[in-house]
Amino acid sequence: MRAKFVAAVLALWAIAAAQAPRRAVSLIVIGGTVITENAARQVLSPGALAIDGTDIVAIDTPNAIIRGFSAAETIDELGNVVLPGLVNTHTHAPMVMYRGLADDLALMDWLQKYIFPAEAKTVSPEMVRIGTRLAALEMIESGTTTYADMYYFEEEIAKTTRDAGLRGVLGQTIIQFPVADAKTPAEGLKRAESFIKSFRNDSLIVPAVAPHALYTNDAATLVACAALGRKYGVPVIIHLAETEDEVKIAREQHQATPVGYLESLGFWGPRTLAAHGVWVNDDDIQILKKHGVGVSHNPESNMKLASGTAPVTKYLAAGIALGLGTDGAASNNDLDMFGAMRQASFLAKHATHDPTAVPARTALDMATIGGARALGMEKLIGSLEVGKRADLITVSMGAARQTPMYDPISHLVYVTHGDDVRSTIVNGKVLMKNRELRTLDREAVIDAATRLSQKVRAAVGR
Repeated sequence: MRAKFVAAVLALWAIAAAQAPRRAVSLIVIGGTVITENAARQVLSPGALAIDGTDIVAIDTPNAIIRGFSAAETIDELGNVVLPGLVNTHTHAPMVMYRGLADDLALMDWLQKYIFPAEAKTVSPEMVRIGTRLAALEMIESGTTTYADMYYFEEEIAKTTRDAGLRGVLGQTIIQFPVADAKTPAEGLKRAESFIKSFRNDSLIVPAVAPHALYTNDAATLVACAALGRKYGVPVIIHLAETEDEVKIAREQHQATPVGYLESLGFWGPRTLAAHGVWVNDDDIQILKKHGVGVSHNPESNMKLASGTAPVTKYLAAGIALGLGTDGAASNNDLDMFGAMRQASFLAKHATHDPTAVPARTALDMATIGGARALGMEKLIGSLEVGKRADLITVSMGAARQTPMYDPISHLVYVTHGDDVRSTIVNGKVLMKNRELRTLDREAVIDAATRLSQKVRAAVGR
């Protein structure tokens, strides 16, 4: 069947070439199924896209695209699925270097006894570059095209992300105690402002301010972070209500919930992204909605650290801009957004005792257009629409576990793994085609990370 279809397409191509001139574009992608994630949730089967430079210029049937356009390069995904690139709304990219370093612990023990000490001994610009390159490799190979990050030496993360061709909303972390790139919060804020000035006009990088959490920053620092974000009109990223311990700290020290305490400081704004949001009540959700705050749901990390279950169905019912995240690979332990989709659906069903909670369609929305909304980027990315940036992936549906396929959306959420991704395109640039990387040397990236892991092991005595 596929051979006959390919032959028909080639015949049409030959006919089109002999007819009226076609518009020259940089790239054509032909898919067996194109899932647009547009407002109508349109699915074309078969479908195709024409891309010129950074933008999508047409979406139609393969016949129509072939008749209307000629391209410098064509990616043939007949029989496969084409969809928007996945949006990971919460990571700590360089922490792939701590993958598996400390497992099966509660969050506060994990942070205070293992991660913070390990970072104190090992974080450096070199570590950040090597770790980010490894994270970028993993994300490109598993279909993430945009990710939100908060870490140290964020300018190094930005440069590495841009070189790899990925899109990033990248937050310079502000924290109360001395860390590798700043000895004081004031120094961290100064670094953040410099970072914003350096990258605020970049085509791939959105700089952000990232106060770590309310329990690792005092009120003055939190207010200063929010003010800096507003000054430059950039996002502010914070961990929020991840654990019951955080709620206890907020109630004991501030007589409020974490959301309520930050509300009292005037912290919230429409470009704020709250990561986790597990321990919130109905009033908290209304505060977040009032300010247009985006929320990143991280089901795998929350389950692994036993942090709790976010009220996803309540967020969705309230109209909160809700995206999905993997969290850092030190607590997940991977950056595969297909796993995040699957677990987001399963966890919601389990928590509510409702098998209809977070169906496959909703999980896919959260990983694409929902994540774009949470980042305030839905006008640019998150769906395949004319005029939007050409951020898309193609996914093979030929594995035994994917056969037969009755519903491609069901398969994307409940069956597909990251290594089923065939091609990854960001801003109209092909980063990977048919599993062959174009912007990163896979062997060199893994070799560098392996060498660095020996230094990490020695530093922490593992």
